[in-house]
Amino acid sequence: MNPEKVIDICRKAHKAFFNLSKTNEDKINSALESLKLLIDKNRERIKEINGKDIENAKSMNLKSALIDRLLLNDKRIDGIIQSIDTVIKLKTPVGEVIEGWRLENGLNIEKVRVPIGTVGIIYESRPNVTVDAAILCLKSLNTSVLRGGKEAINSNKFLSDLIKESLKENGIDENSVGFIDETDREGVKYMLKLNQYIDVIVPRGGEGLIKFVSENATMPVIKHDKGLCHLFIDESADLEKALNISFNAKVQRPGVCNAIETLLVHEGIADAFLPKFKELMDSAGVELRGCSKTREILKDIREATDEDFKTEYLDLILSIKIVGNLDEAIEHINTYGSHHSEAIVTENYGNAERFLDEVDASCVYVNASTRFTDGGVFGFGAEIGISTNKLHARGPVGLKELTTYKYKIRGNGQIRR
Repeated sequence: MNPEKVIDICRKAHKAFFNLSKTNEDKINSALESLKLLIDKNRERIKEINGKDIENAKSMNLKSALIDRLLLNDKRIDGIIQSIDTVIKLKTPVGEVIEGWRLENGLNIEKVRVPIGTVGIIYESRPNVTVDAAILCLKSLNTSVLRGGKEAINSNKFLSDLIKESLKENGIDENSVGFIDETDREGVKYMLKLNQYIDVIVPRGGEGLIKFVSENATMPVIKHDKGLCHLFIDESADLEKALNISFNAKVQRPGVCNAIETLLVHEGIADAFLPKFKELMDSAGVELRGCSKTREILKDIREATDEDFKTEYLDLILSIKIVGNLDEAIEHINTYGSHHSEAIVTENYGNAERFLDEVDASCVYVNASTRFTDGGVFGFGAEIGISTNKLHARGPVGLKELTTYKYKIRGNGQIRR
């Protein structure tokens, strides 16, 4: 680990902020247009370099779901380009007057959105985060310092080089997006002490990384915590709807934070639902673990322990618990959940509204898959992460969540008496 290198990248990003914050939106958009073209032009090279990360991941015996998170194929490269295009079309929130008023003494006060400053992002696995984080910070006139995980180092480095190239082409300081290629934990620890250069840190990864950052950061933290997500099948649920939603929420991409890890089933529908559900899960190779009541219906599955209900598997494994009523389901979610995304399948309006009001999570769904918790899907173009914080930002972190505000007060000689 080279401390001076880390300091230099963070210092340069901090210094670049003062010019970036004065850059007009058209110039930022031009840089993002250039980035779109560079990524498309270099897609074969991106896939080639990404292949090295995939091979390294296989040699480290990473789970298939985690390897899938690393993959950059044509579809995902197209998705990155689409994200950039969406962000270009969004209006920057910087300069927006949130509210304003006039005092009796004639002072005019405005509460105005401004960029945060320099945003540090520490992330694991998914290399598309390199682009997502950079473009959102640029569009909100924040500089950024990116530090990806070792499993995607080659892909992240190449993408960050393309970002810097697009900035230079458009006369923007390339240090506006810094990239730290130090992949050991000491590099992260050192970065977390540089609060004179970094205004906020965003950790995005496994439980261990989040805990490490939260315990060591000297600047505010916007946590992208683990995604221990639940789906509750209520007694009134439509069976076909419940099967489709539960299959999607678990199987479509099991290695991502908005996939469900625990299924809760009302005891009144368990006998009808669980055997059909198991058939679906068996077809996808999902290992089921159940409570004692579940195992009376699905006799050949493993017993779910209390530790299982606390675990984010990020894999084709699912815990099941039968509950007696909505209260028990909500209590379980609020006890074991990570405040990320939770869902209910129900045809009971009252139960739906109670679930929305009483479940403590950043995103709460009725009759829809938790897989929709995503900045791109929400219309943000991209996201830096899903914040499980309760202060400043909650849920997908997009452009507005990357701003703070200041009060602008205009007077005409007023003094306080």
